[in-house]
Amino acid sequence: MRVLVGLSGGVDSSVAAALLLEEGHDVVAATMKLWGGEGDSGCCSVGDVDDARRVAARLGIDHHVFNFAEEFEQRVVAPYAGAHALGRTPNPCIECNRHLKFRRFLDRAVRLGFEAVATGHHARIANDGPGGLPRLLRGHDAAKDQSYVLSMLTVRELARVLLPVGELTKHEVRARAAALGLPTAAKPDSQEVCFVAAGPGQGPRERFLGERIELHPGRLVDRATGSVVGTVPAVELVTVGQRRGLGASASGRRYALDVDPASATVMVGSEDDLLTEGVELTERTWVAGPLPVGAVVLAQASAHGRPRPARLTDTGVCYLEGPDRRVAPGQTIALYAGDEVVGSGTAA
Repeated sequence: MRVLVGLSGGVDSSVAAALLLEEGHDVVAATMKLWGGEGDSGCCSVGDVDDARRVAARLGIDHHVFNFAEEFEQRVVAPYAGAHALGRTPNPCIECNRHLKFRRFLDRAVRLGFEAVATGHHARIANDGPGGLPRLLRGHDAAKDQSYVLSMLTVRELARVLLPVGELTKHEVRARAAALGLPTAAKPDSQEVCFVAAGPGQGPRERFLGERIELHPGRLVDRATGSVVGTVPAVELVTVGQRRGLGASASGRRYALDVDPASATVMVGSEDDLLTEGVELTERTWVAGPLPVGAVVLAQASAHGRPRPARLTDTGVCYLEGPDRRVAPGQTIALYAGDEVVGSGTAA
């Protein structure tokens, strides 16, 4: 099979390419250049392109660079800033996967005559669904499972995607890379949003957003009393569920319950005030097709969050084991049936 590997410059995609070569595939590597310039860091950086080129040379495969910077700005960076301006907390990595890695990259691969694309994500694809349709499953290594950030994929994309490291643990991936002499064998995993680079002075997120949207000081209003109990330097930087930086009262710590940039107000309250019976979902996607209202799923609100048994409603999910903490608006909720991803949505 002719496969285009998305070589990110990390150890996982490096080993993915090596495994495909061992299986006898015709492998070509391509790195997406999404972000660069001053403060370039995180995944898809200039340094990662260099690392990817070195890995390709070591493996003896052709390497290309696709410049998707314009699409990245339009589809990921600008919506990220715009969401914060509305008091929402987006998932930029998921939007990058949705619009760039598994749409723009995949479409280009097909036009170039490749039969499939491959990435280094820790998830698995099984082609044993009804009618032979592909199913998306959790990765073998629970600690590194990345099925959450792929939960917006459908059978259309999955039919042309390979995830070679999904059956391996991270330790096994690094051992393979070391045995092959790959220059990324000991490279640390990226832990930050790729375009929010760390640096001196104010916090990186504040600095990044301050260059793109206007930040406004806000007031903290206690939910129980309606009184103003403090201030924050930028209401657009507050996330629902946040505690740090919101002060404490005689009755305990305060948490952000609601963020309203229009009135420059953050409603605060106790941890119990965060509890909710469920979550409304917008922008719902289904891997193979919508499940019926009333279906029982596992709802997971973060990459390594605890899946909660829930029942599908007309507008979202309701938790079956009692109330849980509210999910920040804009966050992705991945829906599972056991270890299988069945769909996802965005918390309203």
